[in-house]
Amino acid sequence: MDFKLHSEFKPSGDQPEAIDSLVRGIKDGMRAQTLLGVTGSGKTFTMANIIEKIQRPTLVLAHNKTLAGQLYAEFKELFPENAVEYFISYYDYYQPEAYIAATDTYIEKDSSINDEIDRMRHEATKSLLTREDVIIVASVSCIYGIGEKEDYLALALMLETGLEIPMDAVMAQLINMQYTRNDFDLSRGCFRRKGDIIDIWTPDSEHTLTRISFFGDEIDKISYVDAITGKTEFTRDYIELFPASHYATGRAKLNTAIDKIEAELEVRLKELREAGDMIAAYRLEQRTRYDMDMLRETGFCKGIENYSRHIAGRAEGEPPCTLMDFFPEDFLLFIDESHQTIPQVGAMYNGDRSRKEMLVQYGFRLPSAFDNRPLKFNEFEQRMGQTVFVSATPADYEKEHSEQTVEQVIRPTGLLEPEIFIRPVEGQIEDILAELKDQKKTGDKSLIMTLTKRMAEDLTDFLKKEDIRVTYLHSDIKAVERMQILNQLRNDEIDVIVGINLLREGIDLPEVSLLMILDADKEGFLRSERSLIQIIGRCARNDHGRVILYADEVTDSMMNAVSETNRRRKIQKEYNDANGITPKTIRKAVRDVFDIVAENSKDTSGGKGRGKASKGGIDAARLINDGVSGGTEEENKKLIEKLTVEMTKAAKELDFERAAEIRDIIIELKGKK
Repeated sequence: MDFKLHSEFKPSGDQPEAIDSLVRGIKDGMRAQTLLGVTGSGKTFTMANIIEKIQRPTLVLAHNKTLAGQLYAEFKELFPENAVEYFISYYDYYQPEAYIAATDTYIEKDSSINDEIDRMRHEATKSLLTREDVIIVASVSCIYGIGEKEDYLALALMLETGLEIPMDAVMAQLINMQYTRNDFDLSRGCFRRKGDIIDIWTPDSEHTLTRISFFGDEIDKISYVDAITGKTEFTRDYIELFPASHYATGRAKLNTAIDKIEAELEVRLKELREAGDMIAAYRLEQRTRYDMDMLRETGFCKGIENYSRHIAGRAEGEPPCTLMDFFPEDFLLFIDESHQTIPQVGAMYNGDRSRKEMLVQYGFRLPSAFDNRPLKFNEFEQRMGQTVFVSATPADYEKEHSEQTVEQVIRPTGLLEPEIFIRPVEGQIEDILAELKDQKKTGDKSLIMTLTKRMAEDLTDFLKKEDIRVTYLHSDIKAVERMQILNQLRNDEIDVIVGINLLREGIDLPEVSLLMILDADKEGFLRSERSLIQIIGRCARNDHGRVILYADEVTDSMMNAVSETNRRRKIQKEYNDANGITPKTIRKAVRDVFDIVAENSKDTSGGKGRGKASKGGIDAARLINDGVSGGTEEENKKLIEKLTVEMTKAAKELDFERAAEIRDIIIELKGKK
């Protein structure tokens, strides 16, 4: 199918010009372009329009799961008829294998795989191999190896009605594709036989089984049935089944890999013994030979990814096959929040390498484990399709590599960049106090940014003595308390938050109309041009937002940030004046994770109905007010169970931010048991 965008809105402001310029650049063969879009200007909608006009498979790369989840939900809504897929790390929890030589501590790999995300990863690769109208929203985990595309395709099983093939041959091939036979408890990646029927639950299917009905040795019917009810949903004449694991490989290739691994083992053992490291040699030999026995018997072993170079048949140092290799050569790449995503991609290889060097040196892994890795940055660059960097503050890399930069600074809401004032350090405390008192009269909220924790705490103490409702926020504050503080500001329980790097808190506070930045002239990460522009944007959600910079001198970073903000504000104001638009503050409901606590505490002791908590129940009000202090050990245990269910539900709905909030509450409750 063609990409078809569904939306009640049409491009507005400077979106049409941005879309046309970027589309023209793509069609003219530009390798890289930048969409410089301010917060709230509708960058996702612009990307969607470009995809519809270009009609190519697209990868949208984000720097974390939460952002990827938001983008996935938006694209899914905009392209309901097309294959919008989601590809992120499938670990709910991941502790990589590591060795700390200083304390002689070996940390075994520990992980918990999210079954739903694993399903979506399989759905993504299947869509890429069977369709052209595909949009994949991925985190940077997509640059890790996922098994060889050639092996994945070679093991695919094509079946059609009328085909003569014994049932035993089909089941043998399914087992070779890493499916497990289970005639009693069917789950993803399993199959069962019932008489002349084989039911297969493919790893990409949410709740539908593929049913192959035989008449003797001939396939009589291929149908899809509901896994719960058994009701037939529809039938097909042809089906293509892909392996249950991205790492599946043929037996002949696996046997060859085992021979190569054992040959490498002998070489490495000789090196270690000649160096006199007998402990490392013994350790390496015991582990590797055990793994080879498992591979021979089952085709799998724990930590199989560390042997991926041999299993894939790659040469030493050759890059792994990643999701990007599943895309056609003419795919389109959007890198969202590129100023953060690009550095993250660049840093992943070195971090992985340094950890594995200790494992290899001390005999926990063979040197070939180095090739189980993410792409190096230059390898990532080689795989980039025609690229559009998307950011409000593009970094040097984007500026150097983009053939054109397209601006999008008009917000559909008409909101302007905040006004900026520069004031001297002398008398700043008195000035801050006067500003906060004026703010209190209007009911607006404020943020104050300091450079040190000590100053944040001291300033908070001073303002409290002046009858200002204030609290501070920095890295020593636990995650749950941070959420409470932000919600207190939005619920009019406090008027001011003092913090160090509020940019990192993911703050979206339309109630804030005043931001005061202390020590604005102290050059560094927190006061760089890019950081200042991002911070100033925090006040762009309020129709009378202001920013005050306290400084003794105007640095280059300050000057550039102020100039850029004023330039954008001028463009926005001229557009509003020309089109009769009046800016309006964004109104958003206060979303409080503690609503979950309150809701779950309403169960009566008998477990029936919902009403006032019984004497033996959980006092939700006290939990909220006292900061998840919990009650008795039994009360905490019950609350943990309920919150765990909510956390799992949130993760399945791709609301990872909410899931993380609930997880932090659970951790605190467990610590007080």
